[in-house]
This record gives sequence, structure tokens and C-alpha cells, in this order.
Amino acid sequence: MQDSNPDVNTAVLRLRCPDQPGVVAQVASLLASTGANIEHAEQHGDQSTGVFFQRIEFTYPAGTDFMTALEWGLAELAPKLDLTSSINHIPAKTRVAILCSKQGHCLYDLLSRWELGEMPGDLRLVASNHDTHKEAVERTGVPFHHLPVDPDDRRRQQEQLLDLLQSGDIDLVIMARYMQILPDFLIDAFKHRIINIHHSFLPAFPGGRPYHQAHARGVKLVGATAHYATVDLDEGPIIEQDVVRVNHRFSPEALARSGRDLEMVVLSRAVRAHLEHRIVVHDNRTIIFG
Repeated sequence: MQDSNPDVNTAVLRLRCPDQPGVVAQVASLLASTGANIEHAEQHGDQSTGVFFQRIEFTYPAGTDFMTALEWGLAELAPKLDLTSSINHIPAKTRVAILCSKQGHCLYDLLSRWELGEMPGDLRLVASNHDTHKEAVERTGVPFHHLPVDPDDRRRQQEQLLDLLQSGDIDLVIMARYMQILPDFLIDAFKHRIINIHHSFLPAFPGGRPYHQAHARGVKLVGATAHYATVDLDEGPIIEQDVVRVNHRFSPEALARSGRDLEMVVLSRAVRAHLEHRIVVHDNRTIIFG
């Protein structure tokens, strides 16, 4: 939510701590004491881990030292509640980069959503190891960077990619069917800030040729999974998933067509959830607030 009143600002507070009595009351009291007005609040107490999560969207008077007071208050609560927190301002735009290869369906879907104003982030660039989509991207006014891969020196391209992302102050990287494995040093530089789309319903059929694997097993559902990339391939925290029903008449190619439709929808949902600061990562799981 973005308040149209120029006299107020909007921000999102996300926090976690051990589940214990009084957390909601103490955080709400802190916000009220600093002049904030809570617009939306959601929380989740995870019984399996004993951890409490909360997301609060609030407004506060513009032109004040409110944020300093809030940060001081959270610093005082932190040791008392064993609390960690983050604050994101709205509409401060997350700076986004898209990585792609030859398959363009996820790329084009995301580009259209940005052109329609459906995504709250600032799309800064598209990078690819192929120049297949260069003209299409540049027609939208988004800079396109062609970073070809030398099979004998993959590290050079990976370092060029990291330099490009860091020089652009990129906050979120989207792997829109980018068919290269990212190195550990790049993933570590963007921990929980790289979203990948996998063309199957993980953990089933990881790796290559998932639709051929699915066809061989006679599956009745085809899925897609969006997750944060980690150094463990296809095992990062899952953000979004969906499935579509299929039957024995579907060839691997027909399964792939159904999968591509799902990939676009699932990836866009995951990206939007990240951009709206609705995700909290805990261990290898995600808490997704509505």
C-alpha cells in the first residue's frame, strides 16, 4: 500500500524472534509511541521451530526523525526479545536485473508486466549469454548486456556478470530461464536475492530434461517452482509453486508447453512477493505473507 497523502510515508517492518508472549503488544506499542499508524499486520508462530514471524505495513509523518526513533526502539527490543528485523520503505524501488538465455517466454512475460506497471521494482538491465533477445529488450528501453560464455574460461564471464550487477547496485536478480549455473561467489554476494524458476515441481525431477523424466514416469501433474538460488543446485528456499493436470496423451513437447505457461505465472508471483517485501526466509524455508 502506498498512501497518496504527501504528509506521510509508508514502510514495511519484518521481524522474527523466539515465539513468546507479548511480542505483538511490545512492537505495536513501539510503533505507536513513535507516531506510526499500522495499516496491515500479519504474523505467524511456527510451532515446529518455536519461531515467531511478523510483517507490519505502517505509515508515519513525513519530515520527522521517526525512523531514527524506531531504529533506536528496535535496538532496545532486540536483546530483550532476541529479535531481528528489517525495514523497507515504500515506494522505494528495488533495483532489478533479469538474466536469460535463448528461451524468452519468462523474459517477455516479465517485460510486459513492467511495461504495464504491474511490478513495483526498478528494472535496470537484462543480461544474457546469447544476443537472441537483444532487439526485443532494447525496444522497451531497458539496457541489454550480451555476456557470451567461453567454454574454456567460464569464470571470466561469471566475473563480468558480477561486476555488472554490482556496478548497477542491483538488489534482486531474476533468472528467467538463464541456462547457466551461477558460481558460489556470485550467489554468496546476493544471498536470498536471486530468484530462479525451475521447470518442474521440486523436489521431483531436478536437473536437466525434467519433462522427459516426467513423461517416462507417466506423471498426471506438471509443475513449476520458483525458489531462491543457493550453492546447492535447485535446493534453495521455495517461494512459489503451481501445477497443471496432464494425461497419457501428452508428449514431452506438450508437457513442456504446459510447463512454460506455469513458469511465467509462478515466476511473476515470486518476484512480486519479493518486491512487496512479503517474504521472510528461515533456514531453508520461506514464510510468505499475503
